[in-house]
Amino acid sequence: MYMTFIIGIIGKPSSGKTTFLNAACLTNAKVSELPFTTIDPNKGVAYVKTECVCKELKVEDNPKNSICLDGFRFIPINMLDVAGLVPDAHKGKGLGNKFLNDLVKADVLLHIVDISGSLDKSGNLVSMGNNDPYEDILFLEEEINLWFKDIIAREDWSKFAKTITTERRKVVEALYERLSGMQINKMQIIQSLKSSNLDNKNPSEWTDQDTLKFSKVLRQISKPILIVANKIDKEISDQNLKSLENRYDGPILPCSALAELLLRKYHEDGIIEYLPGSMSFEIIQEKKLTSNERETLNKIKLKILSLYKGTGIQNILNYAANNIANQICVYPVSDINSFADNKGNILPDAFLIKKGTRLREFVRDKIHSEIAENFMFGIDARTKKRLGENYELQDKNIIKVVTSSSK
Repeated sequence: MYMTFIIGIIGKPSSGKTTFLNAACLTNAKVSELPFTTIDPNKGVAYVKTECVCKELKVEDNPKNSICLDGFRFIPINMLDVAGLVPDAHKGKGLGNKFLNDLVKADVLLHIVDISGSLDKSGNLVSMGNNDPYEDILFLEEEINLWFKDIIAREDWSKFAKTITTERRKVVEALYERLSGMQINKMQIIQSLKSSNLDNKNPSEWTDQDTLKFSKVLRQISKPILIVANKIDKEISDQNLKSLENRYDGPILPCSALAELLLRKYHEDGIIEYLPGSMSFEIIQEKKLTSNERETLNKIKLKILSLYKGTGIQNILNYAANNIANQICVYPVSDINSFADNKGNILPDAFLIKKGTRLREFVRDKIHSEIAENFMFGIDARTKKRLGENYELQDKNIIKVVTSSSK
C-alpha cells in the first residue's frame, strides 16, 4: 500500500496515546498507567473513511490499495505514537529530544488530552478533576514550538544567518535546506515568514523573539495540532470539555479510545457487527458474552455512542485528514467507461492528496515518475473532458492518464 500521509500522536504520559493508536490501528502496543511505558515510537496503519464513488456509479468495486465496506472507502494512513512529553521536553527532560525527533515526518499532530483531569504534568495519577486540561495544552504546544526553535536556531545559527543575503528567495532556500527532513516545504516557509512579518528582514538581524515567532508560526502551518479530549466517558469529563471549549480557540474533538478498542476487538472476534465511525453496533454472538461484558457494551452504547455520535476515533482521523491537512480523495483508472485498471479491477485505487494538487504533480508523486515524464493529458471519467497538466484535482475525481506511450 502506498501511504505518505502521517499522523503523529502526542501528549503527556498515560493520557491514552497508545490506547488511541491500538484502537485506530488494531495494534497491540503495550499500555500501562505508569509513565513512560512507551519509549520507542509505536507505529500502525489506520484508515480515513470517505463515501466511496461506487455508490454514485452503481458499480461493484475491487479495491487494491484500500478497503470498501458498505459503500465507504477506507484509505490507509500511517500513525506514529511517541512517548509522553513532560515540561522542558525540548531541553531533553524525560528523553524529550529523542521523542520529539520521532515526529519530524508527521503531517498532523493529535494531542491526546486526559479530559478527566486525573493526571499531573508528569503523567502520575491524581484525583479526578485535580489537573486542568487547558494547562496541558499550553505546556505541550510551548514544548513543540520551542523544539522547532531549537532546530532552526541551533548552535551555528549566527554563522548560518550571516551567509544569507537579503534576497527572499535565498532566505527561503537556506531555511528549506536547514529544515530538510522535517517534512516542510518552501511554500510553508514563505507563508511563515510573511505571517511573522520577517519576509523583508535578514535572519542575521532576527532577535530571539523573532526566531521564536517564526518557529511558532512555522510549526502551526507545517505541524498543526488537533486537540483530542480522551476519556470522555468519565464522570467529570463532559463538564471539563465544556469549560475547555470556552477557553481554547480551536477545534476539540471528544473520544473514548478504550471504547473504540473494545468494539473493534469484539467485532474482530465475530461477537458484534461494528463499522468504525458508526453510532451503534449489533450483537451477533450474545452467548459468548458474560454479564459484565454485556453491561460494558450497553454503557458504551448509551453513554458514548448515543451521546457523542460514536466513539470519536474515526471522526478524529477524518477531521485530521480532511479539515486540518486538507486532503482530498482521487481515483485513477485506465478505462473511463468501466472505471477499471488494465487488469479489470474496478476503482482499484483511492489516493489521499492535498487540496490544490495539480494533475501532473499527482501522477509524479502517486503513480510513477516515468508516467509523469511521458504525460500528455488526463481525462475526467465522468465528463469525458480532457484535462491539462495544471488541472487542479477535485475531491472524488476519477481520472485516466494518457501518456505518449499509451496513446
